[in-house]
Formats: sequence, C-alpha cells, structure tokens
Amino acid sequence: MTSKVDKIPVSVLIPAKNEERNLPACLESLTRADEVFMVDSQSGDRSVEIAESYGAQVFQFHFNGRWPKKKNWGLENLPFRNDWVLIVDCDERITPELWDEIAERIQDPDYDGYFLNRKVFFLGKWIRHGGKYPDWNMRLFRHKKGRYENLKTENIRNTGDNEVHEHVIIDGKTGYLKEDMLHIDFRDIYEWLARHNRYSNWEAQVYYNILTGKMDGDNIGANLFGDAVQRKRYLKKIWVRLPFKPFVRFILFYILRLGFLDGTPGYIYGRLLSQYEYQIGVKLYELRKFGGSLNVDVQHPPSNTPSNPPSVPQTVTEQQ
Repeated sequence: MTSKVDKIPVSVLIPAKNEERNLPACLESLTRADEVFMVDSQSGDRSVEIAESYGAQVFQFHFNGRWPKKKNWGLENLPFRNDWVLIVDCDERITPELWDEIAERIQDPDYDGYFLNRKVFFLGKWIRHGGKYPDWNMRLFRHKKGRYENLKTENIRNTGDNEVHEHVIIDGKTGYLKEDMLHIDFRDIYEWLARHNRYSNWEAQVYYNILTGKMDGDNIGANLFGDAVQRKRYLKKIWVRLPFKPFVRFILFYILRLGFLDGTPGYIYGRLLSQYEYQIGVKLYELRKFGGSLNVDVQHPPSNTPSNPPSVPQTVTEQQ
C-alpha cells in the first residue's frame, strides 16, 4: 500500500453499478489518490463491499429521470477536500507514470483542467488504430470549474443514469497530459453489446437534435479549430448527414484508419462499430417517423414529439 506521504491531493470520482469484476483493478490503481468516492446506483453485487474494502467512500445516487445525471450530481454534492477531481470509470486504470505527471501538472496555477488520453483494450489487444487512439477525454480538473454538458437526452428511455458521451465544460485554461490511462474491461461481449444498445438510444437522440437544430445550450459546442473534443463534435455534425453510415464507418475504421493492423480484435471491433452505427440509424428513423415507438396507433396517434417523449417511470440502469 502507498504510504500517506505519497498521497496526491486529488479526489477521485468513480460512477458505478454492478462492477465487481472491474473494481479491484481500478481501485488498486488509485491508491495514490488522497481520497476516492464511488457514486453507486444501488448495485446488486459486491461493488459496495469491494469499494469500501479499498477505503473508498460510497454514496448512493437515485436517478429521477431528469438532470443532473450521476457525475454532475457527484460534482455538486460530494464533500471533496481537494481542489482537483479525477473522473475514473470502473473499467479504467491510472498508471504510476500518469500519477507522477498528475502530481506535477496540478501544481501549475495557470491551468484548470487537463485532457487524458485513453488506450482501449479489446479482446486482449490495444486497439491502436481505426481512430481509437488518441482518445482524449477531460477527466482531471478543478471541481469548481467543470461540469458535464447537457445535451437534452436525459428523458430518453433506456439510456442509463450516467454521463458517458457527454463532455466536461471547463471555465478556464486546459491542457493535455502525455501519459495514457488504460481502458480494460473484464466483462464479456454480452455486456459490451448491452451497453451499446443503450448508447445507441442516446446517440439517436443526439443525431436527431443535431439534424433539427436543437443542440444549442449548455454544451461544449462544435469548432473545427477548438480542442480535441470540439473538433470531434464539429465533424459529427457533418457525419450525421452522410448516407450509408454503417458501411462508411467500417471502411473508415478498418481500411482508411488501418484498423486491420490490430488483427482479429481490430476486425471484430470494426464490425461491431458498424453494427452499432446501424442501430443508431434505425432508432433515429423510429424517432423521426414514429416518435420513438415501434408502431403508431393510427386511431390514437401520440401527442408528443421525438424531442419530448412520453413521460415514463425511469428504470435506474448502469451505463459504463
């Protein structure tokens, strides 16, 4: 165990639900943090027991179907004793080299946030190509200066209670860290598919909001000359209007961005991303033509539009 003198004045926030497979390795990589919080959504496995065994403080989050979701709730309500917060998902690891860099960079008074780059591992292979690396995410920031954007998707059913593809808006100067964080999920393909089925609900609503001009508001914005995330958002506004996206996504990933160099895992990953894009397209069609339902009763048509779906009881689901 790391001694107290080695602790770095950073508070870690971990969003979780039913993560007993991933938590031990994640928490083991966080022993240099001054404090660790896990925001849990009523896990039914040993997640809470495991987190507490590593000294993490556990808080329960009960999603009411409205904003905020889990991470923003944690940023607003957790009793942080440090200025800096680090967001870490259960399937991610902070390496010793990255901790050393964090300890140094948080001393710079001119910066309020840093983007971290992720190495994504899939079927035992680092997916280095296909556009998966670099993969920049704003994860380290002064907690009073950063909040997750609101893309107006929280009332969409079956998307979970956690910000997954939303990004952090920082009120201040940002930079990029050199060392990578690791994304290593110990669950199986079934769980990967289940998560991306939920993600595609979220993405379909984002596509719909872009196409109908409803993306204005509390978000990072789209800027070709902005930071890494703003550039990606700008390109997404072009992407949503392209035809044959499932096919194009596979060609981009596997051929043009050299995904074939990652062997069999790269091929499987590319095929799954193409399938994911098809799911998004089908759900977008369902939103635009049927208001988010599989069929419409012509005698009793829905009175709500896709951007304002019928109010339904929210099921608290984990989205990692």
